[in-house]
Amino acid sequence: MLCRLGGRWLRPPPVLQVGTRVPQRVSAPTGCTKRSALPVWAVASVSAVSPGGGGGWYQALATSAPVQSAEEMLLGVHTATGLPWWGSILLTTVALRGSVTLPLAAYQHYILAKVENLQPEIKNIARHLNQEVALRANQLGWSKRVARLTYLKNMRRLVSELYVRDNCHPFKATVLVWIQLPMWIFMSVALRNFSTGAAHAEAGFSVQEQLATGGVLWFPDLTSLDSTWILPISVGVINLLIVEMYVTYFVRAVSVLMIPVAATVPSSIVLYWFCSSFMGLSQNLLLRSPRFRRLCRIPLTKGDSETPYKDLFAAFYAKFISRK
Repeated sequence: MLCRLGGRWLRPPPVLQVGTRVPQRVSAPTGCTKRSALPVWAVASVSAVSPGGGGGWYQALATSAPVQSAEEMLLGVHTATGLPWWGSILLTTVALRGSVTLPLAAYQHYILAKVENLQPEIKNIARHLNQEVALRANQLGWSKRVARLTYLKNMRRLVSELYVRDNCHPFKATVLVWIQLPMWIFMSVALRNFSTGAAHAEAGFSVQEQLATGGVLWFPDLTSLDSTWILPISVGVINLLIVEMYVTYFVRAVSVLMIPVAATVPSSIVLYWFCSSFMGLSQNLLLRSPRFRRLCRIPLTKGDSETPYKDLFAAFYAKFISRK
């Protein structure tokens, strides 16, 4: 049975085990600072991740083309700039964040702003559709279930037409996650391969040896754990600051759990995580700037503020400092 609304017809309606276990210590090169033992899961032998080694999801990941590309990029930056490894990791992270994730994040905000600006029109359509369906249900004797299905089916269609009209389907806002998360994983695995000597077998030890003396400050050895926990805690704190901007309890818990995880992997990986998180925080703050949003042509929304940083500080102060 069909009815009309605004010229449109309504229609009722097994985990794989990592291969070879390996010794729990990686010997430091002569003259390097003695480093802490790494957990078994964090240190795999070269043979364990070599193409001819035992099968497993991690081995496949560690020898995959994206991870090898990440390794080549890190080596290329290190060779071209002549920076120590801590500087090469920092520069690579900043470059990736600035050239890849920042434009995608700006596009994400652009899509979400357009979706937010559609909400009044969507609410208006929902109100009229609900009235029309209720009227037809009384006239035609539809059950509550049929009326509800009719409403949902046609509401989805009408909203989808709005998204197509304004070219702002919310799924487009997820492109950042689909790019950023794999990139984070590939870079982390590449640095882990370097730190354990599992990459570039013909010259793998030289890369590992360079990392062993390529740190700075309290973490001079990038192949060892950060025994001070300064880097792991810094990663957790920065992630929590990012989360507090959006108040997501699940991600808040994940951010806290990252601290003990970061304390069990080589400092080279934690340094990358720290740089990536710091750039993520800076990126989120930048995208709150009214001037930067106008530069990126992000539509103005009802919730936008001309003093976003002042508002953030006030919210942070009220939540954590002035709380009694």
